[in-house]
Amino acid sequence: MSGSPRSYSFLVNPASGGGAAPDAVVPVARLLRDAGAEVDVTYSPGPRAMAGLVAAAIERGDVVVSVGGDGMLSSLAGSVSLADGTLAILPAGRGNDFARMLGLPDAAAGPEAQARMLLEGAVRRVDLVSWTLSGAAPRRVAGSVYCGIDARAGELVDRAHRLPRTLQYPYAALRAIAGYRPARYRVVVDGESRDYEAATVVVASSAYYGKGMKIAPAAVVDDGLLDVVVIEAASKLSLMRSLPKVYDGSHVDLPQVSVLRGRRVEVAVDARGPVPVGGDGEPLGVLPGLDGVPAVVEVLPAALAVVGAVGSPRAPG
Repeated sequence: MSGSPRSYSFLVNPASGGGAAPDAVVPVARLLRDAGAEVDVTYSPGPRAMAGLVAAAIERGDVVVSVGGDGMLSSLAGSVSLADGTLAILPAGRGNDFARMLGLPDAAAGPEAQARMLLEGAVRRVDLVSWTLSGAAPRRVAGSVYCGIDARAGELVDRAHRLPRTLQYPYAALRAIAGYRPARYRVVVDGESRDYEAATVVVASSAYYGKGMKIAPAAVVDDGLLDVVVIEAASKLSLMRSLPKVYDGSHVDLPQVSVLRGRRVEVAVDARGPVPVGGDGEPLGVLPGLDGVPAVVEVLPAALAVVGAVGSPRAPG
């Protein structure tokens, strides 16, 4: 491998991928060291310690490497971007959707491809998503924020560890649909308000979530825009039948799906019970009611420097 070796701080979530993350690190770290790079590996002591570890790594001039899934990535992306550092991703979780969006090599590509990406991959800037509830500090998310069925499915995935990994997300999605109740969402995009009877609302910078579901097929991570996907209320059977279309993005052609674009999105809901919100596989709370202060989702253009990210123009249309 050629190129000037960087120095790396690997931050590893040992629970990611059913415990696969630690094994993913060893061969890649060995190849980097063989190429002359300095490598430090730390197993995550918990989210509260992450900011300090990131700050120390960036002060040393290291590239911070997220080893785990989308939740681990999201816990690091905000800290890295706020400190103006550089992030790299070694995907080792169940979903790995942000790495998929960026075209990064996963475990199937082999450690040589992953080490080459870390050593030689170009650094480019991508957008992040800011999520804010009234009275709380903003939270930076890498891929998307989602409300309703999607967030409920995310909760169920965390309880589906006994199932094969390929079945966990489809199982959770079907369970979430089976128990869903439609709600009235108010969605305000760049000041223009719309009301929907809907099953879910997704605000995305990245096309993928839920282990390869192409929820926002036209989304691009470096265009300074958010794609808002609203799946309006339908029968449970209709939602279940349309679920496979989400994997190739063709669901956006259905009449009950609306796609909006903008830079600032407000969301509130009128529902019979709490409507959960998730982001990058992690819970973010519940949506406020229509009589409260709406949740705010904003794009943060070029907020994060990432090694090896592949840019792509927005699809026409």
